[in-house]
Amino acid sequence: MKEYQLNKSQEKFRKKMLRPIFFRFFTFTQVPAGWIAGMRLRKLDIESCQTTLPFKFLNKNPFKSIYFAVQSMAAELSTAAPALLAIQGIKPSIAFIIVDLEAKFPKKATSKVTFTCENVKDAFEAIGKCIHTREPAVAKMKTVGRLSDGTIVSEFYFTWSFKQRSK
Repeated sequence: MKEYQLNKSQEKFRKKMLRPIFFRFFTFTQVPAGWIAGMRLRKLDIESCQTTLPFKFLNKNPFKSIYFAVQSMAAELSTAAPALLAIQGIKPSIAFIIVDLEAKFPKKATSKVTFTCENVKDAFEAIGKCIHTREPAVAKMKTVGRLSDGTIVSEFYFTWSFKQRSK
């Protein structure tokens, strides 16, 4: 597997997204439901991405756990942030969208959940392929949601499609 280093634009974006005040502004303006839910970006680098989701009144369902759709939103962020990172400073620009989603919920999410995506490099590889071939490319990104004790409450696979924009 190829080793990746962040370019200046990517490193600037990474640092900005990890600043809590900027991230709150980003979610407020770009993903208001995520802002209401209290999603946070905790880690973003070439190896992995972590997001958190609190257990609170607005996120819960009648079964006293975090609603699956709210979990999906925070899980998606843990795979979308690496894709956003990977496209920074890339010319021509790259568009991306989710084309498939798989999810499992083995346990109830009854407290704060941390989602971890550890195949960040797959997004970088798909974008590299997209640029090199000028054809769309996909990356299947896995993220796992865990409680603070390590209990797995959800597992998601988001398939992202990347396409080079025409000038």
